[in-house]
Amino acid sequence: MPQQQPIRLYGFPLSGHAHRVRLLLSMLDLPHEVVDVDLPHGQHKQPEFLALNPRGQIPVIVDGDITLYDSTAILVYLAKRYDDGQWLPADPLGAAQVQQFLSLASGEIFEGPNRVRLVKLFKRDLDYALAHQKSLAVLELLDRHLSGRDFLAAGHATIADLACYTYVAHVPEGGVDLAPYPNVRNWIARIEQLPGFIPMQPSPHAIAA
Repeated sequence: MPQQQPIRLYGFPLSGHAHRVRLLLSMLDLPHEVVDVDLPHGQHKQPEFLALNPRGQIPVIVDGDITLYDSTAILVYLAKRYDDGQWLPADPLGAAQVQQFLSLASGEIFEGPNRVRLVKLFKRDLDYALAHQKSLAVLELLDRHLSGRDFLAAGHATIADLACYTYVAHVPEGGVDLAPYPNVRNWIARIEQLPGFIPMQPSPHAIAA
């Protein structure tokens, strides 16, 4: 379906959830504008933003008369609407294999690599030891899975890779060393070489969501 006007992405520069959406927008070469939400001052909890997402979280996209929140849901929508099946395979097995890693991104990666970064960079009051343990476990899982594979769910990049990439790539900011995981490091490098890749530049002086 053709795009009628630029997609608005409501995000925050240091949010890995927003970054994964921006990666797909860029890699699909979709016209879009990024609207930075002032998380440090609570803009995401104000009535105007809650009208877009009643959960008070980023990212949110507005695509014409469609408003969507939740980063993995947005990835599915963009891939189904604007791609030909590369980023989200249409066959049942391919789609299910992608979904396995979308679930990993929302589960173990959120609870591990995301949270160690929140503690170290943004001083969140979370259980760092538990998040560190979960980070090591998911990195070991990914490193084994990527042995002999270039990408997570197919022979090419899919939204599974984008959903998992940002917090895994930035886990050293949370005090977790990627050196013991060569397959993960090689996978990160492959993602960063994809056409349209844009980096996320973090700062220890801001608040992430």
